[in-house]
Amino acid sequence: MRNALRWLLSLVVLIGAASTAGTATAAEAPDSTIAAAPSGPAAGPQADIKDRILAIPGMSLIEEQPYPGYRFFVLNYTQPVDHRNPRKGTFQQRLTLLHKDTSRPTVFYTSGYSVRTSPSRSEPTRIVDGNQVSMEYRFFTPSRPQPADWSKLDIWQGASDQHRIFTALKKIYDRKWIATGGSKGGMTATYFERFYPRDMDGVVAYVAPNDVVEHEDSRYDRFFATVSTQECRDRLNALQREALVRRAPLQAKYKAWAEAEGATFTTVGTLDKAYEAVVLDFVWAFWQYSGEAQCADLPAAATASDQEVYDVIDQYSGWSAYTDQSLAGYTPYYYQAATEMGSPSLKMKHLKGLTRYGYQPARNFVPKDIPIRFKPLAMADVDSWVRTRARSMLFVYGGNDPWGAERFRVDRGARDSYVYTAPGANHGANVAGLVEAERTKATERILTWAGVSAPQAERAAPLRTYDSRLDKSQQLDRARTLRP
Repeated sequence: MRNALRWLLSLVVLIGAASTAGTATAAEAPDSTIAAAPSGPAAGPQADIKDRILAIPGMSLIEEQPYPGYRFFVLNYTQPVDHRNPRKGTFQQRLTLLHKDTSRPTVFYTSGYSVRTSPSRSEPTRIVDGNQVSMEYRFFTPSRPQPADWSKLDIWQGASDQHRIFTALKKIYDRKWIATGGSKGGMTATYFERFYPRDMDGVVAYVAPNDVVEHEDSRYDRFFATVSTQECRDRLNALQREALVRRAPLQAKYKAWAEAEGATFTTVGTLDKAYEAVVLDFVWAFWQYSGEAQCADLPAAATASDQEVYDVIDQYSGWSAYTDQSLAGYTPYYYQAATEMGSPSLKMKHLKGLTRYGYQPARNFVPKDIPIRFKPLAMADVDSWVRTRARSMLFVYGGNDPWGAERFRVDRGARDSYVYTAPGANHGANVAGLVEAERTKATERILTWAGVSAPQAERAAPLRTYDSRLDKSQQLDRARTLRP
């Protein structure tokens, strides 16, 4: 026992040094109802892994990329547009597979957005020294049905995509599986577990927001009233206020930039609405991606030039965020926020009398020709299920991350499930950033869920060698604006 504890504590230190609604599911549609994409010849356990993967009906190869110690495949998989009625058509869903060995556990990762098509490992993949399957969320291009029936973009359909991929690959990767993801990916992993609780052996959800009641967001207001120091909060609030006081000269700069870039504002409505949306994101975006140490680098609002104020807003919020060109890539996210997941709203008393539109709802960032109907019970169902029926789930949050203000909880009825907070961490919080006791516990549970013994973990070279290319943070890959 002492030896097991000793190797686990050593492992934790090494990992830390490397990285500072109702009842369950409808049945999966049989493959016979779906027009399968061309696949390779039947392949047994002794065949090359690529041949075995391509023997799966509906699986096709986009490319294989070399990477030392792994094989990396970018794939398409034929999915039904509607898992409730597979005869309504199919689409090609992109996924990647980082293959190490079929004798290792497999981590099912999703960002909840597009998939990265270069090799990468999530933190659980590195901890268990496993394979990793990464799925592009439906309706993110190119994984979008044509024509796009947006009513088929919901959390159950997305979970069913994961279930079919898991079911197909489980025949090859027959060891333990863990679902994971950061931010919207953490939400996605949670929804997958809620609807298909018998698929995964464990879930590690990072910085996953949980907006149970759409129009009750007081926890966010409390967060911004208490995070960090009064001096830091005042400095940020003053800059945000100054950007609205100086709306005319700063907006002139914004207009000149938009004209030079060919940026347009049809979806949000006007340049003025986009300008205010970017400014209102500023304080949130600062805490989401930065921290107290960066406060000292901010210019003082009272003495800053127009250009300095304009530049600091751009640095953290990004003036391109609400252009048509930027919003187009995130339409599926805003659609889900407007129909099921919810979106935050803040009171921002320090901006009283200066705002014209307030915190705009997600509906404002979805093209008007896409119908929207909010489903108020969707998140309440998931929240209740996690609190009372979660099994082998770990939620990790950052102490200074605004998205953690509304988070998942586990109550009586949940089993072997935990909610931990990394002190001072932002939206990139991870297991490595937890306090020692929680880091040790979390690492031990992940290894146990993955079926990895102490000697196996101790021998795993990736746990001792951090690969800056392969292991860089995945949940911070997206454009810097207010979306999880």
